[in-house]
Amino acid sequence: MSDAPPFSPTIMLLTVSRVWEAAFADALKPLGLTTRQYGLLGHVRGTPGISFSELARRSRITVQSAHAAVARFVAAGLVDDSTAHAGAASTLSVTAEGAAVLDRAAAVVAELDAEFAAQNPDLTDALRVHMMRMLTSE
Repeated sequence: MSDAPPFSPTIMLLTVSRVWEAAFADALKPLGLTTRQYGLLGHVRGTPGISFSELARRSRITVQSAHAAVARFVAAGLVDDSTAHAGAASTLSVTAEGAAVLDRAAAVVAELDAEFAAQNPDLTDALRVHMMRMLTSE
């Protein structure tokens, strides 16, 4: 039997992240959202009037992928594109139904956060400190 590999904080963080990302994805399924869709919808709500190019940039996807995602959101009644015609800049906004879905997703996040914090109080504190450090260094 070989020796255990040396501890790697990078690998450990990726492992922990993957476990919780899977739990988050499973919790979002009943809401009809994927993790990426949750992020996209959150960007639209957080920045009413956001353009497709800005949405794509923030989400690290192509503009074409942003258009496809928004088209699905519009069809589902989650997003309104009030200027959806060729040649015009779009002004995207979340509908009341989209806001309700995001509110239900926020409850899912709160439940997962509470579970994570209960299981990993020291890591939760360390992540909070790291986040604050990142926010103040900008």
